[in-house]
Amino acid sequence: MDGDFNVFESTIILEYIKDKYHDVPPRPADPKARAKARMIEDVCDSQFEPINWAMGEIKAFKRAEDEKAEEIIKQAKHQIKQAHVCLTEQLGDAQWFGGDKFGWADLSGWPVINRSTSYGLEPEPGTALRDWYERAKGRESVKSVFEEFLAATKTPAPLAEWLNNGLLIRQYRDHRLEWMIKSGGIDIVAAGLEKKNIRFQWPNPLE
Repeated sequence: MDGDFNVFESTIILEYIKDKYHDVPPRPADPKARAKARMIEDVCDSQFEPINWAMGEIKAFKRAEDEKAEEIIKQAKHQIKQAHVCLTEQLGDAQWFGGDKFGWADLSGWPVINRSTSYGLEPEPGTALRDWYERAKGRESVKSVFEEFLAATKTPAPLAEWLNNGLLIRQYRDHRLEWMIKSGGIDIVAAGLEKKNIRFQWPNPLE
C-alpha cells in the first residue's frame, strides 16, 4: 500500500516503485541485459516461488505428514537444485546479475532464495550463488528486510491451526497448482478443496 493506493503483483510493485522513486535500481538500459533481467525475474516467479509455496504448505500449514510430506520435500530439494544451477549460469562471474550494479534481477531473486534458505534449501556454501546471496544480505536495504524477516519467524503464528479452523484460505495460482500436481501433491490439493481451505484466482466460479 502507498497511502490509500493498493498495488498487487510483485512485478507491478517493482515498476511502481521505480516510476515513483527514480533512485531505485532500474532495469538495465541495454535491451539484451534488460531481457535477461526479465527472464531471471520470470524464473524466480514461476519456478522458485512454487517450490517455496509447497514447502510452506508442508512445513507451516501441515497439509501432509509422514511419507507424503517426505515425498513433497524430496521433490522440492531435487527441483531447487536445478533452479540453483539455472541462476548460477545467469550470474556467471559477475558480482550481481546485472554486472557490477545491484539491480532488477537481484531484487527479484533475493527474496525467493531467502525464503528457500529458511526451509533448508539454500545454495551450497562456496558457490557463486551462495556468495551472491550473502553479498546481497550485506546491503543496507536488504539487511533491513532480512532483519524484519528474522523477527517475524522467531514467533511463528499457528498457521496450521488457523487453516484447519477455517480462518485461512490459501490461493493456488497457476504455477503453484502445476508444481503440486507434477510433484505428487494432487491429493493434497483435492483435500484442500474438499475442506474449502484452497481457492483459485478471481473471478470466482459458480458454487
